[in-house]
Amino acid sequence: MYDLVIIGGGAAGFAAATRANDLGAKTLMVNAGLPIGGTCVNVGCVPSKHLLAIADALHSRRSSHFSSVPTAETPLPSFSAAKREKDELVATLRQRNYLDVLGALEHVEFRPGRATIVGPGRIRVGDDEVEGRHILIATGARAAIPPIPGLREAGFLTNVEALELEEAPRRLAVIGGGPLGLEFAQIFARFGSEVTVIEAAPEVVPRAEPEIAAVLREALQAEGIRIVTGVRIESVRPGPPHRIRCADDLWVEAEAILVATGIRPNTEGLGVEAAGGQLDERGFVKAAAWYEAGHRLWAAGDVVGRMPLETVAAKEGALAASNALEGRRDAIDYDTVPWAVFTSPQLAGVGLTEAESMARTRYCNCRTVFFSQLPRAIAAKDTVGAIKLTVDRGGRIRGGYACGTNAAEIIHEVALAVRFRLTVHDIIDAVHVFPTYSEAVKLAAHAFTRDISVMTCCIG
Repeated sequence: MYDLVIIGGGAAGFAAATRANDLGAKTLMVNAGLPIGGTCVNVGCVPSKHLLAIADALHSRRSSHFSSVPTAETPLPSFSAAKREKDELVATLRQRNYLDVLGALEHVEFRPGRATIVGPGRIRVGDDEVEGRHILIATGARAAIPPIPGLREAGFLTNVEALELEEAPRRLAVIGGGPLGLEFAQIFARFGSEVTVIEAAPEVVPRAEPEIAAVLREALQAEGIRIVTGVRIESVRPGPPHRIRCADDLWVEAEAILVATGIRPNTEGLGVEAAGGQLDERGFVKAAAWYEAGHRLWAAGDVVGRMPLETVAAKEGALAASNALEGRRDAIDYDTVPWAVFTSPQLAGVGLTEAESMARTRYCNCRTVFFSQLPRAIAAKDTVGAIKLTVDRGGRIRGGYACGTNAAEIIHEVALAVRFRLTVHDIIDAVHVFPTYSEAVKLAAHAFTRDISVMTCCIG
């Protein structure tokens, strides 16, 4: 008998296996579907950010903030060349960060195959039945496809297929203006595609502060990406070209359609109910705050649908393993978890938005500062950006959202402030490096106490 049986080989599963190994627990990991490593290394964070970096390097050769630096007109490279480079990186990291790690975990066994839960603490893999003191479901999720009439007949791409294209489509329609949709929109636009993004919400990145998301939308539009917000798609007329009909008789034509409208869990046929577990109306595993999902059953990562991020999946997996094996009930405070969109400029956030603060506490004190007020951005002629902080009645920082260069790095200071209940005065009192983009956080904190339009940059 195993102490822990892990179904899934992605971030949650590997973090759980590592924690179990540290505890000396006899562990089995079973994986099917995506190759070892799951979404992040194979079809998520690693390959998309690599292509974004290539696209950024390409864009920087064709544009310049400085009159003294001429731009260079260079031919568009083959997308297939970028894909080959991406594939090499994925293979290297899959081996180094997952297969080699798995081999170093002395208490962990690995078995390929599709697992089915057949009872409390029991799974079937192929013709074999395996028993464990605890089972952890970490099977992840995949793209959710909206029920738009004509979409399946026309054919579509998800992130998986988009990463396998040999050439950029001449015209691409992206359904969904969230992080994934905008990242792929910018990648393909910089490789020469004519891109239209269609978002049903009033603004892109709906989970962000609207005025911060607007900065990103305007920056992408300035690159030539067409963004349509506040409209719903009524149907797709298969082509080529495909014709997408939106409300108010708006039509979008494209040779390819990328769907980026959220995720659905990999729980079909898993047998969650056999161990006393339940699925919600969307198919996600219902789990307690401490990831217990049934009798000797636990669940972590995208399959529980709380916050679909690689970092969150890993943290949940580690906590679930500890809770199962040590009898703990530890959980994540999701308000303290930062997230980012890795477009150029980046967008990142953590904690409560103004609307969420008002909904929870009926109070919000907020300040927004633009990068045009930031010395480092002014010096670099890189002033597209803004940051917004939200504080409570005691001046404690409850949330922050930023768009601009290095926003994904800047946000960690805000995340620590939210987690440790720091006030704007704590941020002001801390000495920052000058001039840096991260000074935007301090400048926003200052905005709660003074008029920063008449503030010297060496106020301290």
